[in-house]
Amino acid sequence: MRVRKWVALATLAYVLYGLFIYTYLFLIGDSSVPESVKGTSADPHTFMTSRELVISEQYSSMRHLLYFMTIPLDWYVFFLLLISGFSRKIADWSLTAARFQILCKLVYVFVLSLLTMLISLPIKWIGYQLSLHYGVSAQSTSSWLKDQTLDFWIQYPILAVCAIVFFYLIQKRRKLWWLYAWFLTIPVTLFLFFLQPVIIDPLYNDFYPLKNKALEEKILTLAEEAKIPSDHVYEVNMSEKTNTMNAYVTGIGANKRIVLWDTTLQKLKDREILFIMAHEMGHYVMKHVYIGLAGYLLLSLAGFYAVHRLYFYLYQRGRSVFRLKTSSDIAALPLLLIIVSMLSFVASPFTNAVSRHQEKAADAYALNLTKDGEAGVTSFQKLAKSGLSQVHPPLLVKIFRYGHPTMMERIIEMEKYAEKEEQQTKNPAR
Repeated sequence: MRVRKWVALATLAYVLYGLFIYTYLFLIGDSSVPESVKGTSADPHTFMTSRELVISEQYSSMRHLLYFMTIPLDWYVFFLLLISGFSRKIADWSLTAARFQILCKLVYVFVLSLLTMLISLPIKWIGYQLSLHYGVSAQSTSSWLKDQTLDFWIQYPILAVCAIVFFYLIQKRRKLWWLYAWFLTIPVTLFLFFLQPVIIDPLYNDFYPLKNKALEEKILTLAEEAKIPSDHVYEVNMSEKTNTMNAYVTGIGANKRIVLWDTTLQKLKDREILFIMAHEMGHYVMKHVYIGLAGYLLLSLAGFYAVHRLYFYLYQRGRSVFRLKTSSDIAALPLLLIIVSMLSFVASPFTNAVSRHQEKAADAYALNLTKDGEAGVTSFQKLAKSGLSQVHPPLLVKIFRYGHPTMMERIIEMEKYAEKEEQQTKNPAR
């Protein structure tokens, strides 16, 4: 009876949360254009057709709904696994399926990962079909399924190693396990920062030297002005999967790469591409990668401590109803995952705010490097159109989802700079 009560309460909480999110996104949240912006280049009515305006609102709202519903769905599923005793049953079954303790834990994590993937797959499928319907995605079903499979086989071993190591530390170093765990994540984080561009990214897409050598020369000249040592610009065939655009400078040291999506090459003029690349170079010059890495490590240290306190508090309160044997019981993994996911969600407004600040600084750097505010305006207009992005999203969406300033904010800054350029041209200093 007690289990049914908790299941009912969790279900009711999820439904009420869903109703609130739906009401906010479709009825309450304000995405209208402020009066002060109407008629300017930041007003979507000036660069989008009536149809594009309608479908961008529809697509963005539904995409936001899927995002806000998916995150607590994980919490809901993990809680049901715990409260129903199913997590206990998986752990007990894994003991019969494998002889050694470490293999038992690998089996448990595999079953848990497979189960959660199958539960989340329908929502991911809806998101994929939504992108196809609105022309944002161009990915074939077989390619999409391949990416989902890759995601699973990359995430499963990472989760398995983390689970085995963390629960071992909880067993052997209960009071300071979180500090040891944090130290162990440092080399893993550095490994991902250094090697993701050359090991993980190519698993999903093909990278090759930029075919347009004249444009490559312009980009490398810009990189030289920015004092970024680089001999090549890479192109990636994203047009097989999406109609959106992107470019980035990624990696550290010898593994650094300047990368352009082929969709960006197809849809933007050279001066617009140079502006976008100057923005990405700004991140590199201002060492945002290193600052982000240091900030992530500090935030994760605080996060590990918070996980430690919350985990043992909730373990003591719920060990009997969750049927957990010890604090290092692998069956408690869903509890650990709930805590980590919740803390990440709570921290997202802060991390997004920091990211928006860096993006704004990179925009300013691009303006100073290219002296081309007009290219910035048209670039962001085209980016908004290709991705059917809300130019002025509701406040909660911006806080929890936007790691960049809104397109409206970015275009306004570009427009100000372009106007300043025009005035200086008309009235040069004597």
